[in-house]
Amino acid sequence: MPYIKTRDGTDLYVKDWGAGRPVILTHGWPLNADSWDAQAMALANAGFRAIAYDRRGFGRSGQPWSGYDYDTLADDLADVMEAAGADTDATIVGFSMGGGEVARYMSRHGGKGVIAAGLIASVVPYMLKTDDNAHGVPDDTFAQMRQGLTEDRPKFLRHTFMPGFYGVGTFSHPVSDDVVEWSIGMALLAGLKPTLACLDAFAYTDFRPDLAAFRVPTLIVHGTGDATVPIDTSARAAAVGIPGSQLVEYEDAPHGLNVTHSDRLSQDLITFLGR
Repeated sequence: MPYIKTRDGTDLYVKDWGAGRPVILTHGWPLNADSWDAQAMALANAGFRAIAYDRRGFGRSGQPWSGYDYDTLADDLADVMEAAGADTDATIVGFSMGGGEVARYMSRHGGKGVIAAGLIASVVPYMLKTDDNAHGVPDDTFAQMRQGLTEDRPKFLRHTFMPGFYGVGTFSHPVSDDVVEWSIGMALLAGLKPTLACLDAFAYTDFRPDLAAFRVPTLIVHGTGDATVPIDTSARAAAVGIPGSQLVEYEDAPHGLNVTHSDRLSQDLITFLGR
């Protein structure tokens, strides 16, 4: 490391901090592993081994033309775990889109080597509004995102997506303009093709059938003010579908609660892992 090669030959950038029981962190769209830095440091300082990697197409990882479906992304997670020697007594934690990798790994790979899981502001179980998913997000919303990314990606990120991501101008835990710029910088490291393909992946993948595969302690954390991934669409439905899971709601927190509520999230993860 810092690079591992997946089964289809894609190079993935991996950050491996600390020593102890492994915690693998999958990042949100359209960011990269650096978005987990505060929690990774806290975990490493608490005696855990924090492993975060850039999803294919994002950050410092390779940008192949294909492989942005969740079956392939879950295989990538499995490959990172194996290459890092972190495929026993592991905890896998996904933020936003990364929750999908966690869910699909649990079903596709039978939860191999996993003793606990975390879904943080996650898209699981199903984002799209359908006849049997009344709390979902209308397809028009995803179409508008796709249009904004295609026409002027920097403008869309700066003026539409990132302010909403962090609740700028709305919530009592604002972030600085510098955090917004940092996040835009991460997002622009990704290729346009992976950005659009992963938008489709998290918008249209139904993880409801994957929920039964969660047979380990599972922590679910979500902000009640999340406008990017509404809590009724995601965390509350996931908590119902995953028996024995623990749902922790952060009052009025936006989507980017790993930054706005960084210390609280780090402590909640460490407490959960210590049980």
